[in-house]
Amino acid sequence: MSDKPTATPAVSTESASKDEQPVVYKRQAYRQQQETKRKLLKTAHFDSSADSPAANANDSGEIKLPQKKYYRQRAHSNPFSDHQLEYPLSPDQMDWNKYYPTKTADQEVTVADIGCGFGGLLVALAPALPDKLILGMEIRVQVTNYVEDRIIALRQQHPGQYNNIAVLRGNAMKFLPNFFKQGQLEKIFFCFPDPHFKQRKHKARIVTTTLASEYAYVVRPGGVVYTITDVEDLHIWMRDHLQAHPLFERCSEEFEREDECAKIMYVNTEEGKKVERNKGSKFVACFRRLENPVV
Repeated sequence: MSDKPTATPAVSTESASKDEQPVVYKRQAYRQQQETKRKLLKTAHFDSSADSPAANANDSGEIKLPQKKYYRQRAHSNPFSDHQLEYPLSPDQMDWNKYYPTKTADQEVTVADIGCGFGGLLVALAPALPDKLILGMEIRVQVTNYVEDRIIALRQQHPGQYNNIAVLRGNAMKFLPNFFKQGQLEKIFFCFPDPHFKQRKHKARIVTTTLASEYAYVVRPGGVVYTITDVEDLHIWMRDHLQAHPLFERCSEEFEREDECAKIMYVNTEEGKKVERNKGSKFVACFRRLENPVV
């Protein structure tokens, strides 16, 4: 009997069918493919009257909507970590034209979805507010990429539509005034934010005494702050902190029931749909920005 070890025949990965490849490799390949497309398409101006780069993105001439399974990401991200984010030193340095293909010179972003998740609210608001520029801010890398790919696909599949929504990766708790001027926003949404249940983590909640002042700075008088959560303790926390601020007052129950954007927020976020499937409760509170006091 020979003492020589038996050589194991090499298996060519090329010979294996796509279905036999491990899921992790499929995900990596998909991400690389999407990243290549994203670099080519995300700043393109989609025009139904002209050939766009998106039209030739694949053999079928259509960009498919992204699949969430290829954008695996933790449910939450630490807002106090150094995420090496890019942000302008001031709102005047922000170039919005690369995010909004049909933006005019005098248009500004006036609606923001903070922690936009997978973009359900953005997509629903686009046709409801066709004359507004709407921005989603999301701190998680893969979730931001998903929303970006989703918008690219929707613009290509529906020429002339969805040009008023965009997403960028950013930390609103740190850099919101870097993106928005005083009184720039008409509406700002906080949908199903991280509840940070532990008391020592409450400082990381998206609404605090300090952050309420920042929101009062970027929201114009008459503008509205929209909040929704399935955690009653967090609902009470956000309600109390915003009510305690001298520049916010709670909107009426009728407004929270009948306002078009409040209705959209209640039913169109991915997290909200999951709460409904699980027979959970959703708590809504809206706050109107008051006029600045006369000094």
